[in-house]
Amino acid sequence: MRTVSKRELFESVPVSKAIAAMAIPTIVSQLINLIYNTVDAIFIGRTGDPAKTAAVTVAFTLFMMTVAFSNLFGIGGGSLIARLIGAKREEDAKKVSAFSFFCAIGIALLYSLVIGVFLDPILRLFGASDATIGYARQYVLVVVVAGNLPVILSQTVAHLLRNAGFSRQASIGLSGGGILNILLDPLFMFVLLPEGMEVLGAAVATLLSNLIACVYLVLTLRRVSKTAPLSFRFRDAKAIKKPEVKSLFAVGVPSAALTALFDIANIFLNSLMSAHGDLELAAIGIVMRAERLPNAINIGLCQGMLPIVAYNYSSGNRERMNKVIRSVRLYGLAISAACIILFEIFAAQVVRLFLSTSAGRVDDSVKTIGFAALFLQIRCLASISQFLNYHTSFCMQAVGNGRDTLVHAFCRELVFYIPFMYLLNALFGTVGLVCALIAGETCGAILALILFIRWKRRLS
Repeated sequence: MRTVSKRELFESVPVSKAIAAMAIPTIVSQLINLIYNTVDAIFIGRTGDPAKTAAVTVAFTLFMMTVAFSNLFGIGGGSLIARLIGAKREEDAKKVSAFSFFCAIGIALLYSLVIGVFLDPILRLFGASDATIGYARQYVLVVVVAGNLPVILSQTVAHLLRNAGFSRQASIGLSGGGILNILLDPLFMFVLLPEGMEVLGAAVATLLSNLIACVYLVLTLRRVSKTAPLSFRFRDAKAIKKPEVKSLFAVGVPSAALTALFDIANIFLNSLMSAHGDLELAAIGIVMRAERLPNAINIGLCQGMLPIVAYNYSSGNRERMNKVIRSVRLYGLAISAACIILFEIFAAQVVRLFLSTSAGRVDDSVKTIGFAALFLQIRCLASISQFLNYHTSFCMQAVGNGRDTLVHAFCRELVFYIPFMYLLNALFGTVGLVCALIAGETCGAILALILFIRWKRRLS
């Protein structure tokens, strides 16, 4: 069978097959990374200590901020690379690739420095209590302060590879790191380190797996750059022109803001929930990990869609671009609906994976599971609205519509979600606080569709 070229994949392969070729490896990568991020919580939950689970909840938000920084140059640079390839400007694409690579290194080192200097005040701000701050400090020092560079660089390189048509290679790198972390977690948590050091063991395992994944992806970038419009040479980075830098940030900044604002909203959520108690905080931490299942699938689907949309937008093939957008929207809605049904039926069984009721503080664990099951059944109802937000945002990023992406990101979190948290928490307590996600995401989805329809009219 003849091998399909990257150009044919973007231009002429049937839409369903092109989406599958780009999205399936990305979805697999997202799911494996979901599993390995979840494994830390599951293994820590085996200790039966809700304080450790709550500590990882606090630390997890800091870790997830790395996604925002990788999106800045990964999606900003990757989207631009796809558009430049579609416009037959391969040399400019190489310069954008190298610029993104070195900027990712710089911002990773800066983030590590800031977190290291202000660690304890930041952890307190994020909801850490006297019972949880010690564990949270262990995890953040290893995974974020020491391990931030390989995380941001590997995610950025994966985006660059994916947008140049190397979705499978990007998936192998990220997935391989996830699988390795799953294998290393129990080794460091329960074998190599003494009892009571499970959080530190999980952090060390995560650091090593991320480092190995980063090395693989950088070596892959080096190999494919010999024939593909990608580069990590410093002289290419210096040769980038001002219009390309402006185009990169026009998409990268809104993309980073979208993720960062979501994480900031989770900081507010953790802070408000911690006022109700450490058990409630541990419960919402469990739920935020469990509900990432539909999010991981749908984000992987949208990330696979982005290069195809960007390429065909730049090359002028509007019919193919619109067909890809419609197809991915249909797939994502079906996935979201299926996950709602799954969580409504099996919420209790899902949350029990994250916390043992046969070891440690059993009474507290049982209460935490009760909270988590209820929270999951409520928050999963936001899955469809969340997908519509992701889908519309990725479409606007693909075509370089940074302004509307930024407006959507700010309104979604700062105008809708966070104010709903305070209002509903004041009115209904923890249940109202959990319901704020549904209200915020629904309002965000309505705004996203308005912005998207308005952009399509301008395009016509």
